[in-house]
Amino acid sequence: MPHANAPLTELGRLRLARCVVDDGWPLRQAADRFQVSVTTAKRWADRYREHGPRGMTDRSSRPHHSPHRLPDQVEQRVLQVRLERRWGPARIAFLLGLNPSTVHQVLVRGGVARLRHIDRATGEPVRRYEHPAPGDLVHVDIKKLGNIPDGGGHKIHGRTAGGHNSSAHRDPNRPRKISGRANLGYGYLHNAVDDHSRLAYTEILPDETKQTAAAFWQRARNFFHTSGITVTRVLTDNGSCYRSRLWRDTLTAAGITHKRTRPYRPQTNGKVERFNRTLLDEWAYARPYHTETERREALPQWLHIYNHHRGHTALKGLPPASRVPNLSGQYN
Repeated sequence: MPHANAPLTELGRLRLARCVVDDGWPLRQAADRFQVSVTTAKRWADRYREHGPRGMTDRSSRPHHSPHRLPDQVEQRVLQVRLERRWGPARIAFLLGLNPSTVHQVLVRGGVARLRHIDRATGEPVRRYEHPAPGDLVHVDIKKLGNIPDGGGHKIHGRTAGGHNSSAHRDPNRPRKISGRANLGYGYLHNAVDDHSRLAYTEILPDETKQTAAAFWQRARNFFHTSGITVTRVLTDNGSCYRSRLWRDTLTAAGITHKRTRPYRPQTNGKVERFNRTLLDEWAYARPYHTETERREALPQWLHIYNHHRGHTALKGLPPASRVPNLSGQYN
């Protein structure tokens, strides 16, 4: 197919060629008539003589010979390593002594799926799915998040500000660090995301016990209910709180079916895992906060923007609220 700026379509090329070959027009006259160069007019006339109307189509710009292309056996080795180890181009290149860009070209030519599109455990393509209606499945998960010290963390002061972390400068009354971080405690983000609409509900809670998880779900279910969504199934990982009798009884009492992901397969719960990443990137670490309270106070506004205004790529640029007609406050 001709490119957007081509002066001639295939039909125009054929008409030009017939004027020269069949009707005997001089090349310059035909070139002037069709507003192209004499060289172009000659090319299409010659192709018409040799191939007829079939010669009016564009040919591939790929060279007939590629003397610098890797030998077939090396390309097969690249594909074999990818299949067996599921490594990216950089690691394969390091193993085989090649350039990463060369390895990438081999993988593209081989039609190999990107790593993010396959299951690392099996190598099989990840099956994308979306339930047909809101409430058919809600993904639930917990994300552990370190608290911010008063005055701000390293995003404001830097990781080694003042040298106070070294043993020579440590205040004996200052809390000792645990695993490189001051013992400031953690918050636990309990998240629920509707599979069809991506509508999300989030709370920051002090722990991930079964009592806390069950109470969170009661409030999350009420949020979905007031939005016009009746939840019929819930998907979680295999965390202890989700394997408890309390969690089971809480869902059963509401007529909700509980499903759990396969062990060591977090991608099964991929929609809430992706929401976790968005939550961290666009709220938790989006700007320097001076206190944990300041960050937590910013969460409701961010969540409102996410549900009502932020375009979602899986929803063709529309926000989750666009798939929940009964959701109040959609345009606030």
